[in-house]
Amino acid sequence: MFSKIAAVAAALLVLPLTITPASASAHQRRSDALPMAAAVDLLPTAAESRDGYQRTSFKHWVDADHDGCSTRAEVLIAESRVQPTIEPGCKVTAGQWYSFYDGVTVTAPGGLDIDHMVPLAEAWDSGASAWTPQRREAYANDLDAENSLVAVTARTNRSKADQDPADWLPPLLDARCTYTADWVATKLRWKLAVDDHERAALAEIAAGCGQESITYETAP
Repeated sequence: MFSKIAAVAAALLVLPLTITPASASAHQRRSDALPMAAAVDLLPTAAESRDGYQRTSFKHWVDADHDGCSTRAEVLIAESRVQPTIEPGCKVTAGQWYSFYDGVTVTAPGGLDIDHMVPLAEAWDSGASAWTPQRREAYANDLDAENSLVAVTARTNRSKADQDPADWLPPLLDARCTYTADWVATKLRWKLAVDDHERAALAEIAAGCGQESITYETAP
């Protein structure tokens, strides 16, 4: 989904311009699908600690592939349901985005946040505190897994804050199984742990999600 937008650098010479959204997961290898309950069982258990956490410990919204677009812009371009309008400097000014947390369609990117599926603070609690700064940066800008970063309405992202599924789920009921599957996939991808309270909540949600399955690729 988040493959490099190859034509951006040249196209930015024109004001305004449009770019076709990236194709979905063209180059991403996938694991075999796992039932959600089985995937939850694979998560390691550990006590959480927020000691020493600072948001600045995760350098985010970088231009990792040096194509002129930040991580935020890459997500907006990839997830727009129509050709987004992009001005010089890779500034995304218009498009159409579906916020699956609350079922709202947004056309002005200023109304969107790019949500880390597993929030930075939660990642820190769950194992990222022991990572190198380079690995934390890779986590905060993970464009190689379509469920790691998602464009959603600012109000739902800020309602979620740094809570895990034991304390917050999307207000749209139909989104909750997908959301939980994406949460579990992200934790498995980055080998992040869960505490007992979180594990119990994930297992309960999984039990009500029928045939929902999870695929993921372990991060480098």
